[in-house]
Amino acid sequence: MDTTYIILFVGIALLSYIVQANLKSKFEKFSKIPIGGGMTGRDIAEKMLRDNGIYDVKVTSTSGTLTDHYNPMNNTVNLSEGVYNSCSVAAAAVAAHECGHALQHAQAYAPLKMRSALVPFVSFASKSLTWVLLIGIITVQTFPQILLCGIILFASTTLFSFITLPVEIDASRRALAWLSSAGITNVSNHSQATSALRSAAYTYVVAALSSLATLIYYILIYSRNRD
Repeated sequence: MDTTYIILFVGIALLSYIVQANLKSKFEKFSKIPIGGGMTGRDIAEKMLRDNGIYDVKVTSTSGTLTDHYNPMNNTVNLSEGVYNSCSVAAAAVAAHECGHALQHAQAYAPLKMRSALVPFVSFASKSLTWVLLIGIITVQTFPQILLCGIILFASTTLFSFITLPVEIDASRRALAWLSSAGITNVSNHSQATSALRSAAYTYVVAALSSLATLIYYILIYSRNRD
């Protein structure tokens, strides 16, 4: 591996650590700041869905920390225990963000549809990717086609990472707009909700850049052994 790429990968790994640590720190901090009205994450999620005319999505609790997600397969907004039962700024931001995905689904938001269409292939690619790339690198001089297949599989995961960016950013935009208009957040705490969701978005940006850098590295290996 060239020195340039060693520096690049170390830099991305360090950036990822900083972003994750910042996200954890902010959520711990904002989880201690109560939201006005005493609404829990569940209350906020259910209200946002109703306010937007969505009645077929169920809000449930899921185990873990920062495991919150929207599942379009069964129409559920799944909130981690710390969000589901919490009356904090962090819980309000996360709950509204996940409901933002439900709004995207209801309105057939194009990037979300594209990401959902890629899920089956990306799921398959993720399961076989490591072995295909490993065998491809070992046999690149005799069977370069194997590494090429691995690159194609990895490219699908990289594309998925970049399509995820507008999906997540738009969900946060919808969440923050509704939190403000519904009076859930106010002048004193809206900036904190914004900061929490912005920090979460940075994790997706770093993940996409890391995936792109790795893809380029595999392409270079393939190209050099084709010369």
